[in-house]
Amino acid sequence: MSGRRRRKLLLGTLGTVGLGAAAAFALRPGDAGAPHEPYFRALNDELRRNGPMRPCMVIDLDRLDANIERVAGGLQRAGKHYRIVEKSLPCQSLIAYVARRSGSRRLMSFHQPFLNVDAAVFPDFDLLLGKPLPVQSAALFYRQLKGPFDAARQLQWLVDTPERLQQYLALAGGLGTRLRVNIEIDVGLHRGGVADNATLARMLEMIDANPAALEFAGFMGYDAHVGFGVPKVLGTPEELLARAMAIYQGFADFARTHRPALWNERLTLNAGGSPSYTLHGAEKLSTEISVGTALLKPTHYDIETLAEHEPAAFIATPVLKATGPVQIPALDAKSRIFSWWDVNQRQTFYIYGGWWLADYASPRGLQFNGILGHSANQENVNASPSVGLWVDDQVFLRPAIAEGVLLQFGDLITVRGGKIQDAWPVYHQTG
Repeated sequence: MSGRRRRKLLLGTLGTVGLGAAAAFALRPGDAGAPHEPYFRALNDELRRNGPMRPCMVIDLDRLDANIERVAGGLQRAGKHYRIVEKSLPCQSLIAYVARRSGSRRLMSFHQPFLNVDAAVFPDFDLLLGKPLPVQSAALFYRQLKGPFDAARQLQWLVDTPERLQQYLALAGGLGTRLRVNIEIDVGLHRGGVADNATLARMLEMIDANPAALEFAGFMGYDAHVGFGVPKVLGTPEELLARAMAIYQGFADFARTHRPALWNERLTLNAGGSPSYTLHGAEKLSTEISVGTALLKPTHYDIETLAEHEPAAFIATPVLKATGPVQIPALDAKSRIFSWWDVNQRQTFYIYGGWWLADYASPRGLQFNGILGHSANQENVNASPSVGLWVDDQVFLRPAIAEGVLLQFGDLITVRGGKIQDAWPVYHQTG
């Protein structure tokens, strides 16, 4: 057989046998990596020079300013007050900064130790609870209360059931003080709160019958479901908000009609939330809107209603080790099959800390190795050589949510124009 014929036969055989291999190679992962873009490159350089070289939460003040203007400016144009949400911004300096930039002196608190801090450091603020607290927590607040804050005038406790209201009534009697109570209503989220007029009637009657101990302060109707969590086939955000506000209007009309002595123009009619605040300019019932997380825009809030907001919070952590192609324990040298097949496993980095509720943001193409698993001490991350990372470079992640995650890194590191400005201590979980 001639050489030419042998080559032709060989090529034909390879073509037949190799059809599956060709299809398989078409599935081979492409290079997903890229180095830091200019924004993160500048942050990386600054943190390498002047940062703490440990995991830290970075707050971009320029982006925060833009988000504050979107929130406060939009609500002001809609004729509504802005209430700052403390759980999403659990830092005295951060809350003070937002208050100064927005002009708001209204704060929503969610945690008894934080509530005592709020009363101490913001003695001129109006405080509204964002969730009903056990009555023992309320009693502890009064035992720990210090300073000029006037709880009888500046604090609204959130109550959701007649039973809890009865507990708060007993607390007021024991303390010899008057409690302002804001009633939580269910406007479609179905996370508790008053859901029918009969229940509301019982609560309003109790308040009306005990004027020395209880004062009706208004309603709180949280509508996070308007912005996310509901399939669009069930309604657009605009349609969902219209339904929510129709329910809200029904409760307001009932209270105004059945207990007119309790109704006045000073009532707090709280609504909204970060997912829905942009839509509230179209309704005229609520008097104030609560917003917190939208100012920082973590990944869970990459939603349609916040499309104009910019991410303003990033976890930054240094690379401790760069060990080359991925190596799996016990496989040892056989691990090279992974990096041979996938260019995105040809670099391995161990970062300082890890296992956060967050997503890798920069450099592009970093990926968690599911075989090696998570580590809160030295997280393993793989990438292609295109990321251009070295030991002591920073890896950036976006937190998925703000509450809780912001408390995990100590002082918040603020930056402006890519330069570190300050370190702001966060709240402690206990008083």
